[in-house]
Amino acid sequence: MLSVSFHTLGCKLNQLETESIAEAFKNEGFALVEWGQGADLFIINTCTVTSKAEQKARRMIRKTLRDNPASCLIATGCYAQLEGKALESLSPEGRIFIVTGDLKSVLLDLPAYLMDHACTSVDVIPLLHRWMKDKLQGTDSHIDPFRFDVQDYSFHSRAFLKIQDGCNNVCAFCRVRLARGRSVSPAAPVLLERLRHLEAHGFAEAVLTGVNLNQYKDGSMDVTSLLEYLLQGTERIALRISSTEPEGVDEGFAAVFAHPRIRPHIHLSVQSGSDRVLQRMRRRYNAARVIEAVDRLRMAKGDPFIACDIITGFPGETDEDFEATYELCKKLDFAWIHAFPYSPRPGTEAYSMQDRVSETVSGQRLDRLLRLAEAGKRAYVQRWIGRTVSAVVEQYRSGEYPLAVTENYLKAQIVPEHPALVLQGRTAITCQLISPSDCGSPSDEEKIDVLARII
Repeated sequence: MLSVSFHTLGCKLNQLETESIAEAFKNEGFALVEWGQGADLFIINTCTVTSKAEQKARRMIRKTLRDNPASCLIATGCYAQLEGKALESLSPEGRIFIVTGDLKSVLLDLPAYLMDHACTSVDVIPLLHRWMKDKLQGTDSHIDPFRFDVQDYSFHSRAFLKIQDGCNNVCAFCRVRLARGRSVSPAAPVLLERLRHLEAHGFAEAVLTGVNLNQYKDGSMDVTSLLEYLLQGTERIALRISSTEPEGVDEGFAAVFAHPRIRPHIHLSVQSGSDRVLQRMRRRYNAARVIEAVDRLRMAKGDPFIACDIITGFPGETDEDFEATYELCKKLDFAWIHAFPYSPRPGTEAYSMQDRVSETVSGQRLDRLLRLAEAGKRAYVQRWIGRTVSAVVEQYRSGEYPLAVTENYLKAQIVPEHPALVLQGRTAITCQLISPSDCGSPSDEEKIDVLARII
């Protein structure tokens, strides 16, 4: 049996696409193994949001090829789309294959191609060279960004539904739009059919993914009317909105957000609290619009988990600009702040801006925001202790207490009254949050936020 290993960097959209490719390999009889273990083929889905994401991809590629001298690797995703030649150069012997972003969906056909050619472990590299020539050069018959439709998830118990790809904005700092292209959307009936399939197969939740969900468009249907359409066409499955732009939170969107089957969790792409910086970033809103969006979301759901993105040290950001950002975040009391330093991205408008902020200053600003983020997370968790929530089990191993993600996006360790109780992934449970957990810092991705008891 041939083996394949996957690793995903970046957004939930990348996670969905990796899941779909992994399913295609699994359906053809490939064994899926954890990254870091030996495999015949490695596939890494890359990200270009920051230079650190790119550095991590390069580091992982070098180590994987060094540790597995008889294997090969496919790099896809946004970084591979923009810097494929640079990644290929990491393996002069030709063991890296680049599948650019617009051709990523053709990877769904690769497992059948390898099996049709009776591939063995020694044949993978020569067959990949042939496949790259036969299937990728000059063909577009299977290029479709919405072919990624997972039936059986390998790495997640919460399903994903890709409703959009690309972005029409021209934000000065963003490189993803260069990799993903302009906004495209599938027809609403196609999405409803996929969501009904997930519901019929027991998924309690589907995470709506895309590059910019606010730009969903199918005729006269926008993202708000799509949400209404999906809710009307299903009965039980809950929807989680992965992220939204502040200007997209109008009265209609907030009204749909109030629906009981919309999870009380959302991520706002804020980036700055300074109107001057937001204008330089080419963002389509100001600080007042961010405040209005948060107010509308809280009126709709009470105390939802509202997180935000913030960039520190954008070119030209003064102390006064940063203080405006800090005070905005403090005032809005976000449950989490995903703060990161500005990273110059080649090909973007901001890349050539001369008034750079020093890394030292940017780092100091970042530290302040992260401390505020941790305080906000602790306060949010404390407000929810004693309350009853729905959750989806994400990880369960025999003899261990299971881990779950609550409806309001807290990572909970479930402490059942009957330890022998076996909890199945993808289905919903009802639990009471009984105490905060001290398992690590709130900024730790593996952090357990709360302990919970099934009721």
